[in-house]
Amino acid sequence: MKDILQKARKSKGIRSRELANLLGVDQSLISKFENGKRIPTEAQVIQLSNILSINLDELMKVWLMQKVLMDVKQYAFADEVLTMVQEELASYYPRRKFDDLSIEKTLEEIDELKGQLDQIRAYENYRITEALELEYTFESNRIEGNTLTLRETDLVINKGLTVSGKSMQEHLEAINHGEAIHYVKELVSKHSVITKRELLGIHHLILRGINQEEAGRYRRIQVMIQGSGHLPPAPYLVEKQMEDYFIWYERNRSLLHPVVLAAEMHERLVTIHPFIDGNGRTSRLIMNMILLQHGFVIANIKGDNTSRYAYYEALDEVQTSGNKDSFIRFIAEIEKQSLERYLSILK
Repeated sequence: MKDILQKARKSKGIRSRELANLLGVDQSLISKFENGKRIPTEAQVIQLSNILSINLDELMKVWLMQKVLMDVKQYAFADEVLTMVQEELASYYPRRKFDDLSIEKTLEEIDELKGQLDQIRAYENYRITEALELEYTFESNRIEGNTLTLRETDLVINKGLTVSGKSMQEHLEAINHGEAIHYVKELVSKHSVITKRELLGIHHLILRGINQEEAGRYRRIQVMIQGSGHLPPAPYLVEKQMEDYFIWYERNRSLLHPVVLAAEMHERLVTIHPFIDGNGRTSRLIMNMILLQHGFVIANIKGDNTSRYAYYEALDEVQTSGNKDSFIRFIAEIEKQSLERYLSILK
């Protein structure tokens, strides 16, 4: 750990004082990291990976090894303990099982559909992609109450026209969401992982020009979700819960089926509700960023009354009962439908 950090810092031309400022710690702590007297916290490892451009998986492996060794090396029977841990791990990360058996079946069907898509990706057309992304912007905004039609959304985004009788906010919501999709696709092309910086960047685009003061920053007041029995955490808890959110992502992004991971990241973000506004749109963009990263297509939740009600009901069940199956099943069905439609267009 100490050699990796020091080498990466020097290769980036960053002084220990600068690194300390970026990490938000005292310079003496950086020295302790680099001489092996202290190891970073898990959250600091994630920050260091981003700042120093170190592969996070590799850095986490070294960090965890060092952490375990520091805990057990003082005991004479440490080798026995490590053997016991290894045996326990063999059964600790089984494929996630669901109470609702239909989810497993849907995931298998999704994987089969993705296999079909992988075989004909050469026939993908950017015009088809643009049309589907436009539909996604239209539907995602419609969920939140935007009254622009699909045709009007096209005129605003692609023609730069103003629609009579529609508010400036509705125009900005369409433009901003379109730009947010392009930003997400850029992140996907760069193989970016989801961190606080990427999340706030997406949210900033969503609220740009609508609520400039709150765009790209966590809320500082208590909020309530209209029509839901769930009360989001107090503002002083948001920063810590979001830190835990990114840690959960790093721990699970290689373990869960991508559709399950995408659904979980969506639900967890909207449950924390870290922003004054734009939580739903941002959560759906994060979900779809994960799906696109794994070669799936955008899961486009419709904004009509029936679909919107089913979407909110599935979310509310998680937030009130803690059972995530209904929401994961809902997202899996949406992704399956999106894949089937995309394949029907290409074929």
